[in-house]
Amino acid sequence: MKKIAVLTSGGDAPGMNPCIRAVVRTAEYLGWEIYGIRRGYVGLIEDDIIRLTGDDVNDIAQKGGTILKSARLKDFEKIEVQAKAAETLKKHNIECLVVMGGDGSFQGAKALSDHFGINVVCLPATIDNDLAYTNYTIGFPTAVNTVLEAMDRIRDTMQSHQRICIMEVMGRRCGDIALFAGLAGSADAILLPGIDVDYKELAEKLIDNRSRERNSNIVVVAEGFGSCAEVRKELSKYMEPDYLRDIVLGHTQRGGRPNMQDVNNAIKMGSYAVEVLEKGKTCRAVGINHGDVFDLDITDALSVPTIIRKDLYKLSQIIAD
Repeated sequence: MKKIAVLTSGGDAPGMNPCIRAVVRTAEYLGWEIYGIRRGYVGLIEDDIIRLTGDDVNDIAQKGGTILKSARLKDFEKIEVQAKAAETLKKHNIECLVVMGGDGSFQGAKALSDHFGINVVCLPATIDNDLAYTNYTIGFPTAVNTVLEAMDRIRDTMQSHQRICIMEVMGRRCGDIALFAGLAGSADAILLPGIDVDYKELAEKLIDNRSRERNSNIVVVAEGFGSCAEVRKELSKYMEPDYLRDIVLGHTQRGGRPNMQDVNNAIKMGSYAVEVLEKGKTCRAVGINHGDVFDLDITDALSVPTIIRKDLYKLSQIIAD
């Protein structure tokens, strides 16, 4: 009987649990034994492995986070640490490994395949949407909805006091959370990595909007652009500082029940990952393109550059003016 294991690595993302469920149920359907590795690569080198069955994942699809826990392990870059992980898998006669995470997790899986012959397949699970080979990463749609909900609440109090909120959202070097949420949430302005801003011009726009009671009272800042405190400081040079408030939305963006899009994407990609392994493929990354699931070599997946969505950014400026 073939043995397969699954782990979640790096930052948690809404949708990891339904993806785990899909992997387990599909593997069980094929007659395989399935194991869960707790705490990502940390659990793999520490032999923190549990047996999973379909019953164990019965009611997890609607839950945020990951039942397998997650962790970061910078030392996994070292060949001797990778060797320890491979030894753990071989000790349990586990032939295949499904890895959910971001680019660092993908690199770790690739190393296990390249250096130790482990059959691996990776699933893009990160709220940042910074794996450009796939339309959406697992967790991104839910994170955007979380930001939108926060914007609605913040707007109420900003409008009550005629103030402007500078809201910093996650995304690392990628500005997709800021862009998609800012566009859908009618932000006054969206500040993205790689796009310069004229603070004097922005301040004049915010003052004009405020005078006409036309503004949405929110400037969305991607963390890759800079901090909301820095933006507030710059804007304060050209407008009354008392008009401005800043907030870091923080880790609330990672939590909560995954939305319909995340659940369905996670289920499709999780099941597909097992099918990829059944075909004898290895070192593959699974993605989704306009609803269709596909796979490609991990190296090719990681080589796709992250782009600035200039068309959407331009649209956001038109809508906000």
